[in-house]
Amino acid sequence: MLKIWRKVRGVILGHGVAAQDADDIVQEAFARLESYTRAHELQSREAFLVTTALNISRDQGRRRAYASEVGDFDLESIVDTAPRPEEQLRAQERLRRADAGLERLDPITRRCLLAQRLDGMTFPQIAEREGMSLAAVEKRVTRAMVFLTQWMDGY
Repeated sequence: MLKIWRKVRGVILGHGVAAQDADDIVQEAFARLESYTRAHELQSREAFLVTTALNISRDQGRRRAYASEVGDFDLESIVDTAPRPEEQLRAQERLRRADAGLERLDPITRRCLLAQRLDGMTFPQIAEREGMSLAAVEKRVTRAMVFLTQWMDGY
């Protein structure tokens, strides 16, 4: 058996397996041989051991390559990007405050502001839709932005 052990070890060392891993691989191959021969007959124990040892070494190489590509996966290192509960609460308060500020604008000014900021309409488009001059729309949107900026200041 020692002769076969040395031969199998030599073969896998010749295929680039590190010396510190070779004995473990050969031992695993012998364990698989023992398990296999309980239910099957073999023509050559040596061929089985060499083939099994090479397969084990290839599998280990693949696992190492995959691990180096993927990297160590550590659940503790995953950063939760979701806002913390207190940040969510603060954002909801800001939205309520902004909504209250919008409610304080007169309806025409509010429509002009929302059309420009949310709907992406240009000032000339808003002026045409509202039946106003371009200057009047620009003034309303500017005043609304100044008011809301002050309204939200410190919030």
